[in-house]
Amino acid sequence: MPSPPVVVGVDGSDSSLGAADWAADEALLHALPLRLVYASLWQRYEDVALSTRLSRPEGKTMAENIVGSTAERIRRRAPDLLVTTAVTGEEPVSALLSEGQHAFALVTGSRGRGGIPGLHLGSVSLAVAARAQCPAIVVRGDKAGLEARHERIALGVGDSPVGTTAVRFAFAEAQLRGCGIDVVRAWRCPSGEAPGHPPTAGGTACPHEAQASALLDEVLSAAVRDHPEVPVRRVTTEGPARKVLLERSAVADLLVVGTPRRHTHPGVQLSGTAHTVLHHAACPVAVVPGNSPGASEGTTP
Repeated sequence: MPSPPVVVGVDGSDSSLGAADWAADEALLHALPLRLVYASLWQRYEDVALSTRLSRPEGKTMAENIVGSTAERIRRRAPDLLVTTAVTGEEPVSALLSEGQHAFALVTGSRGRGGIPGLHLGSVSLAVAARAQCPAIVVRGDKAGLEARHERIALGVGDSPVGTTAVRFAFAEAQLRGCGIDVVRAWRCPSGEAPGHPPTAGGTACPHEAQASALLDEVLSAAVRDHPEVPVRRVTTEGPARKVLLERSAVADLLVVGTPRRHTHPGVQLSGTAHTVLHHAACPVAVVPGNSPGASEGTTP
């Protein structure tokens, strides 16, 4: 059976070229093929009379040129990487989600050619991250994160003690990259309880922090056993999860968050935390659904 590819959406924008470069490195890391996909409803918007006079629609010609030039760019970057391409006259989100059914991961840039100034994340990237059945990675952030200079992966762990999908994904990435992993669990005092709750009698830690630490131990036990060579730093911090993870993204090469098992509902299925980091993180963000191939339910920070 052929290996599942790393699929990346391309449209000729600077953001998609950066995503294609990142996806090529990811495919090499996992020894997988790379698939470049251009999807657009060009037939809907082109003049019918003009299209009938041409041997092929102008939109398709442009798409093939973009995909061809991107493929050549990747071949120069990674000569040994197997690269395939697809040009389809479909709606981009639907086309990418369809490709994702048989992919290792779906990769997109943070904004496409039709991006609106002032927006932090394009609608296609957000919809793909919310609905993909495989890990969806939005390539964004500063130069250090994009070039993997920090040599750290950040993993957000939520309330579920059985959330192993995102954990497995993050540890596999860390092992292949030869880097460490920061596993982050944010905790909050219940409403009505003063922040900075003092230690209990006998000098033990705040019960909420102790509970967060115990959750990390439970979630990480299998991954630590399976990847003993990966340096792990457990982080339990008081505060909103989205704020804590954004701070961690500034010193990470990849931020991994989980999302509950996805069903067929077409709407956005992301937690507030995942939504925030997709828009504002300082490094690429991987959203890992609970039903990713070969893994069980994920976590939702």
